[in-house]
Amino acid sequence: MKLKERAKKLKTDIPAIFLALKDKETPIIAKIFAACTVAYALSPVDLIPDFIPVLGYLDDVIILPALIALTIKLIPEDVMEKNRKLSEGLWSNGKPKRWYYAIPVVIIWCLIILLIIKAIWL
Repeated sequence: MKLKERAKKLKTDIPAIFLALKDKETPIIAKIFAACTVAYALSPVDLIPDFIPVLGYLDDVIILPALIALTIKLIPEDVMEKNRKLSEGLWSNGKPKRWYYAIPVVIIWCLIILLIIKAIWL
């Protein structure tokens, strides 16, 4: 499988991982990794900021695909396949169809910012 095809497949697996996160048949450890993967994929903040030449895109090329691959390995094959089929209607053109999927990520980042501001002011 070519690199471009693998990248496209990993990108379409993110909604399936999100659905597996809510699936009762998914093991707890896989749910933990799925939550971290989905949060990191939707997060506007990267581990390595994109403005740093070359290294800035390293997380998009290495870290996120590695998290996705690890999460997929932890989810049973039948559960992952079921969620892949269910996820086909969630995204279009590489973006979520519904804006409210970003709400948990926004809430988490707001809490982090509030904690930082609180730590600075005290």
